[in-house]
Amino acid sequence: MMTQQKANEFAKQWIEAWNSHDLDRIMAQYAEEVEFNSPMIISLGMNDDGRIMGKTILRQYFEKGLNAYPELNFKLHYVFCGIDSLVIKYESVNGKPAAEVMQLNATSRASHVTCHY
Repeated sequence: MMTQQKANEFAKQWIEAWNSHDLDRIMAQYAEEVEFNSPMIISLGMNDDGRIMGKTILRQYFEKGLNAYPELNFKLHYVFCGIDSLVIKYESVNGKPAAEVMQLNATSRASHVTCHY
């Protein structure tokens, strides 16, 4: 079961990983079988449905995103706690508000992610 402390710890590590621009550190936050949904997938030209299945393709997408936004710096605003999921509300690239709903697996890796901008 998710606790607020666990959600806060995950969000802190997630923000720090992204702000490090270290792709291996970022990828460590995600499960092998991850399903990732984001309008940015379409914007960055990865595919037309905004959905990525699996860590290998997700890594390619994140690499493309880091290259497109070399000065990326996320700022954490709030963490919402659910039963087995959390929502991270943060400031994304170019000061854009964002929220990501993340379901975590048994090893506390994001296995299903839906992004909102």
